[in-house]
Amino acid sequence: MRIVVAPDKFKGSLEAPDVAAALEEGIHSVDPTAEVVRLPVADGGEGTLEAALGAGFVPSPVTVTGPVGEPVEAEFALRDRTAVVEMALASGLAALPVDETGQPVLDAGGATSRGTGELVRAALDAGAERVVLGVGGSACTDGGAGLLQALGARLLDAVGEELGRGGTALAGLSRVDLTDLDPRLAGTEFVLAADVDHPLLGERGAAAVFGPQKGADPDQVRALDAALTVLRDRLADALGDGAARAAEAPGAGAAGGVGFAALAVLGARRRPGVAVVLEFVGLADRLAGADLVVTGEGSLDEQSLGGKTPLGVLETARSAGVPAVAVCGRTTLEPRVLHEAGFRRTYALTDFEPDPRTCMREARRLLEQVGARLAHDLPELLAGTQPDLTDPAAGADADDPKEPR
Repeated sequence: MRIVVAPDKFKGSLEAPDVAAALEEGIHSVDPTAEVVRLPVADGGEGTLEAALGAGFVPSPVTVTGPVGEPVEAEFALRDRTAVVEMALASGLAALPVDETGQPVLDAGGATSRGTGELVRAALDAGAERVVLGVGGSACTDGGAGLLQALGARLLDAVGEELGRGGTALAGLSRVDLTDLDPRLAGTEFVLAADVDHPLLGERGAAAVFGPQKGADPDQVRALDAALTVLRDRLADALGDGAARAAEAPGAGAAGGVGFAALAVLGARRRPGVAVVLEFVGLADRLAGADLVVTGEGSLDEQSLGGKTPLGVLETARSAGVPAVAVCGRTTLEPRVLHEAGFRRTYALTDFEPDPRTCMREARRLLEQVGARLAHDLPELLAGTQPDLTDPAAGADADDPKEPR
């Protein structure tokens, strides 16, 4: 029996490698002979670097400029001249300083993407010729201005002085000088791993949609959108109409507008994040000879079925002719909807423990229980036998005498 376990993180509880390890332990508690292949994955945002390391990429630690200017420890991963850069590590909400309660101190107008640009530069120094830029969880709304500055661009005000950090400062942008942009960029392939399809500006843009998550109030949202408009116009002055078109392209609004800088200046090609990750972890190859694939994430909902990690794994498994099951902390979807999407069965932690806080706190123990239950159900899963799909807890009977403690 060969089971490929390819989950995303359970946000707030466990990283993807820990999810996979807990499921493996549960499976082996019932069937010690099962061959379990752990393959943690991600959707291009947080967790992308972990997925790369699990696929054999080599980590390279770098000290970079954090979102509010202080140094932070980050890293990129390299394999065969392909580098994976996870923006969240350098310029993400998790890289912000925290207050006395442990909550991040948000700075929507002042946070910078410079650290992400410094990671890209370090990857080029290490010989990268292809850079996968995983965006998601960013703390900034600077249109990628900091990223560009780290790569040699000069963003100047009316008297020729370099702008300070953050999106708010872009209101004073008078000219973009790309003369000293790192020449290696021209020969580097950039892939923007982003599921976000928002443009840079307007009511669906970076400031309006994502600014409030980074601490922007309505007045700041309007100011940031206006400042990003200035950046678009000044880059169009420097590069021509292509920059203006890039601002309208799907994904330009990703990561506070870093998508725009990547598309307009780095010539990046946008691809769905999960597709990029599944490609570099080699999921299709690892499914050869597999009997079952297990995927999942913390919350399985309509957004998941719109192209997040579980659906990407499911589609790859379907192409390989391997049945798939989903595991999640909770789901807002009916069992029938998940079955019609293609999952043989879905196991939610809330089917084993109804208290969501306990599920978050004791996710590892519960995932071990899920793994054991899944191993117990294997004959039914492989035969395609379905439980009563009108039962919201279908597939996870907490009163089953075989259910682990």
